[in-house]
Amino acid sequence: MSVRRVVPIAMRLSWLVLIALAIGEFVTDLPGPWWATTLLPALVVLALMVATMSLQARTAAPRGEPGPPVEVAPPVTGRWKALNSPADKVPSHGTHAYGQTYAIDIVAEPETAEGEPPARPAFRWLWPVVRRNRAFPAFGAPLLAVADATVVVASDGQRDHLSRNSLPALAYLMLAEAPVRSIVGAHRIIGNHVILDLGGGTYAVYAHLRRGSLRVRAGDRVRAGQGIGRVGNSGNTTEPHLHFHLMDGPDPDAARGVPFTWRGVGVPANGETFTVVEPEERGGQPIEEQAEKQAGRPTEKQAGRPVEKQAGRPVEGRAAGS
Repeated sequence: MSVRRVVPIAMRLSWLVLIALAIGEFVTDLPGPWWATTLLPALVVLALMVATMSLQARTAAPRGEPGPPVEVAPPVTGRWKALNSPADKVPSHGTHAYGQTYAIDIVAEPETAEGEPPARPAFRWLWPVVRRNRAFPAFGAPLLAVADATVVVASDGQRDHLSRNSLPALAYLMLAEAPVRSIVGAHRIIGNHVILDLGGGTYAVYAHLRRGSLRVRAGDRVRAGQGIGRVGNSGNTTEPHLHFHLMDGPDPDAARGVPFTWRGVGVPANGETFTVVEPEERGGQPIEEQAEKQAGRPTEKQAGRPVEKQAGRPVEGRAAGS
């Protein structure tokens, strides 16, 4: 087993030992003074945890100079805004862990008429503490394959939680929920997700997808521009958005990040908005709709579902958040 696989396991075990020590202090009557039975062991575990975190960051960091960015198609259409972009800093999310050295977050930012408030709710200090996912234009937006690829992981069983775009909700996420997700593993950090094998040792990660929205399974072949799922709010998130990155292996715990660039867009900087036009139609139908037809599923028009404009393309009517 490689060091990169051992380090995340050691980190989770450290958390579990620390929690067990804290619980033991309150529910059991250990012999000896509390500083010897609880405080001292906890300090040792904390020291090991810090050392493990440092080792995790070093083992996941790129070796040598980064290679040229891998050019892929954008995973969305419509108007979006970039957050936590590698165009501004590397590692973009403050860590190399989970292969996300060059990761990017994007949120839908549809244009609104002059004088109207933005479609995407702003961060609030106190109220509302949380919002339902339907309040965010990114929720339910279609996601497209960035290249011809093979699906190696497809998971969408986790729930879409409420937003954490207020100070109290953000504090809860950072101090309570995020540590628990770290203990459980990478799949709880990235939530519902798809990993595509692009070939040449490069893998694409789509994270925080909507529960039950995947149209692909592990082993499927997909074409560039094919619909594979929808944006959600699962995992370690503050609001519905897409987290995207490339890495050099299929396992986020053991992979290193790979630089990317989106064809026709590049790498948008923090706060930069960009627009991706609808993919070319094949046979008179959008690529996503054609893929549904080929798979034997009814299209939105055939199913009689309401269609609205969101992020520059037709999607199903917004569903209520969890």
